[in-house]
Amino acid sequence: MTAQAHVPPEMPGRPGPDIPLPPRGAEDDRPALPTTGGEREILTAFLDWHRATFELKCRGVSPARLSDRAIPPSGLSLHGLVRHLAAAERRWIRIHFAGEDLPLLNSSDEDPDQDFEQLGGDVETAFAVWRAERDRARIIVAEAPSLDATCRSPLTGQEMSLRYLLIHLIAEYARHNGHADLLRERIDGTTGL
Repeated sequence: MTAQAHVPPEMPGRPGPDIPLPPRGAEDDRPALPTTGGEREILTAFLDWHRATFELKCRGVSPARLSDRAIPPSGLSLHGLVRHLAAAERRWIRIHFAGEDLPLLNSSDEDPDQDFEQLGGDVETAFAVWRAERDRARIIVAEAPSLDATCRSPLTGQEMSLRYLLIHLIAEYARHNGHADLLRERIDGTTGL
């Protein structure tokens, strides 16, 4: 007996034979997501897609506006989010998983929210740091022997697999991409990225 794919019925207002998908804009250079493949390929592709989505949401915003805390009373800004995401890449992949002896980035035990609160410094430098952390994390993940490879959290002592860390980062980016959607819309009205 062969398995047959379940095809859901068309829903009103959803793309179908009569409702085409909206065209991707020329500025949307995110990689296409694979729909088949190995687990590592799928997880790293989704993580890279979310990384590219965050960068796309920030593209075209002036450096001064990237620091806007545009959704009061929240203190979030695109500048703060890029600092936070760089810190997450370093903490979860470089420090926890790879065991690199590095200081925390943009936070400390005494001031865990400085990534969002202390927006001094050049925004382009913050993006360069994020890209460097992202690129180093990619190398570490690619060189890991398996998604079952584990590390122990220096904070809790809990064992964590690389699989768990990748899913955690995907969730982290997805959540903050939602924040970036709202911030970008408040800054200049841009939606749909």
